[in-house]
Amino acid sequence: MKVKCVICDTINDLNDRSPQAKKLRNRPIHTYMCEECEERIKVRTQERRDTGHFHLYRDPKKDDDW
Repeated sequence: MKVKCVICDTINDLNDRSPQAKKLRNRPIHTYMCEECEERIKVRTQERRDTGHFHLYRDPKKDDDW
């Protein structure tokens, strides 16, 4: 299965029987990101968290323990 990264537009081949290929095929809302872009986002997010100015905004309804 040929897939295209949503960030850098590189085209990669995935094994048709891999879990990631099945997820992309069965749920079209999921998008593919190559490993380099995924790693870059992970590193940059961790850098922002380390500054102390990174806040996750969560739904207040889900924070209730009812």
